[in-house]
Amino acid sequence: MADDNTRRSGASSALALLLGINLFNYIDRYILAAVEPEIRRTFFDPHDATAMAKTGSLATAFLLSYMLAAPVFGWIADRTSRWLIVGLSVALWSLATAGSGLAATFSILFATRLFVGLGEAGYGPAAPTLISDFFPVNVRGRKLAYFYLAIPVGSALGFALGGKISALFHNWRYPFYFMAVPGLALAIGCFFMREPPRGSREKTKAKFADYLQVFKTPSYVLNTLAMTAMTFAIGGMSFWVPGYIYEFRHQPDLGAINLRFGAITVVAGLFATLLGGFAGDKLRERFSGAYFLLSGVAMLIALPFTIAFLYVPFPWAWLMIFCAVFFLFFNTGPSNTALANVTHPSIRASAFALNIFIIHAAGDAISPPLIGWIAGRSNMNSAFLVVSAAILFASLLWFWGAKFLGRDTARVLDAP
Repeated sequence: MADDNTRRSGASSALALLLGINLFNYIDRYILAAVEPEIRRTFFDPHDATAMAKTGSLATAFLLSYMLAAPVFGWIADRTSRWLIVGLSVALWSLATAGSGLAATFSILFATRLFVGLGEAGYGPAAPTLISDFFPVNVRGRKLAYFYLAIPVGSALGFALGGKISALFHNWRYPFYFMAVPGLALAIGCFFMREPPRGSREKTKAKFADYLQVFKTPSYVLNTLAMTAMTFAIGGMSFWVPGYIYEFRHQPDLGAINLRFGAITVVAGLFATLLGGFAGDKLRERFSGAYFLLSGVAMLIALPFTIAFLYVPFPWAWLMIFCAVFFLFFNTGPSNTALANVTHPSIRASAFALNIFIIHAAGDAISPPLIGWIAGRSNMNSAFLVVSAAILFASLLWFWGAKFLGRDTARVLDAP
């Protein structure tokens, strides 16, 4: 009984620490989006038609190093202490975040975002595999949903804190300084954590064929493609929403816009992520493809709200944003739980790393500068409409994958 309590306590502590790290991960990402207009005014002429595409490339810089390094770190995480990898990675990205604030030129800022991505590449593949080893398959969806709460909450705090701190100090650099300190504290905490046995909740002993099996697993492939389409849409639009509302919809206060958008994201995203995780675990008992069915339905509902936001006048446009954010985040727990469930425990970090590489290489590494490029030559509404079509594509892919999910999950559970 004492051993069980100790294990449960260790699992809860690990989940809490990883949630805290993931929270600051997303705060850092979206601080950049919150202060993008000020960065653009600092480094570029206001009449430069390419300025938005260039500042959009800062998101690409982060994602470029993130997606390229993730497979390497995933392979390492499958073979060494994941907590060590996570701690060193968090320390690196925290220092690089402080460096973003110190950047004297746009080129230096671009370089610091590359290092932020490098740091997050070590953390991204390892963290969900630690949670998967701490918790069994029947509750894994809700536990991963807790972990992925950091996406809406951290994104919202990034917008809110980025706007508020930069307004308070009349300088876009200060939010980056403030975020570095808690990141370093969380990194130190990782070095005191105990590694769980790999695959402790399933049978272990992987073979080389398990690596090849990832590419032969339809639910893994279709899930990754659907997540790529979703990331392409969400990553691109979320980067530009505050600037779009401020400059193209002529709402006067950028700080207030960031605060409202952050509040909407945290409330809608928090409830959607939790509900998606719990609903996926519950419905999985009745429908083997429940994780994908929920994700597909949510995307279908999100699409009309996403389009309506572009045309409905304010303040009603805020309601459209709320509904779109809610349904776009609903798939977070189910889709990531499915990734864990259909990959062998001993190569799970590599499988998550491959997923990270694909969804960002073909997703939000492309869409922020693409939106900026289209907007510079046409208008932002046209840019958002082009990108939002990927939401429908994601939905169709998840519906297709639903018929394979139960079989692919059972194959992993029964693996020798």
